[in-house]
Amino acid sequence: MAKKIKTDKVEWKQVWSIKNLLHIIIGSGLAVLAMKGFMIPNKFLDGGVTGISILVHEIFHINISILVITLNLFFVYLGYKNIGKTFAVQTSIAVLILSAGLLFIDINPITKQPLLIAIFGGIFMGAGVGLVIRGGGVIDGAEVIAVFTRRKTGFSNSEIIMLINCIIFGIAASQFGIETAMYSIITYFTATKATDYVVDGIEQYTAMNIISSKPDEIKNFLVNELGKGITVYKGERGYLPGSFDVRTESDIIVTIVTRLEIKQIQDALTLIDPKAFIYVQSIKEATGGILKAKAHAH
Repeated sequence: MAKKIKTDKVEWKQVWSIKNLLHIIIGSGLAVLAMKGFMIPNKFLDGGVTGISILVHEIFHINISILVITLNLFFVYLGYKNIGKTFAVQTSIAVLILSAGLLFIDINPITKQPLLIAIFGGIFMGAGVGLVIRGGGVIDGAEVIAVFTRRKTGFSNSEIIMLINCIIFGIAASQFGIETAMYSIITYFTATKATDYVVDGIEQYTAMNIISSKPDEIKNFLVNELGKGITVYKGERGYLPGSFDVRTESDIIVTIVTRLEIKQIQDALTLIDPKAFIYVQSIKEATGGILKAKAHAH
């Protein structure tokens, strides 16, 4: 019988993975470059926590590093409760690196051209956010709060994030002028597209398809450990070059996950069956069924 995988503990192998750490360090570094080299000197905002941090920093002159840590504490807690401890640890590492970079690294403004600031600031910010997501964490809690709030309000993740950002850009328009707010919107959309590109175009929801020689253990893990809904198709495995006539019946397990969960689930499935065949498909929209990050007993 396979060893039961516990999802309520930190997977330190994932946390200290060289690949994950490099993603988080480089991603956080790109975010520092975007914020100090482009956005902060020109009062340009991104969306989410980054935008709120710059906005509060400019209005009340509070240290940006303190704001980044303070504002992200709540989102780290939400991630801990709704996604997992490993995610919370990796997010904490990313936030601390970002905060340290903002505190200790001095970068002169790279350009004063508003359009260049908006485009390249957004590209560097989005690429940084995307790399951190690939490393298993986030440096902007908007997506985490959207996953959490969606259950309470019934609004989609996109609608919640858009509402948060409309408030941010509305305040920016009143404080810094409409032109700065409009350029900030360009920054935000550029960052969003860059993030999507870095994480290989993974949409908000992704269909994960799993073919394994241990289907029952994987079903148990997805349903009873993660609280996921699954669909099982009946198929056949085999038809390999050199052994075309060798085939066996197989279950094709399909589950819908958020992009923040993909790496965590893939790593866990590899522990159950290192030879499992897993492929993902982007989804534009998903409703009904069980669409949640993780089930918790209260």
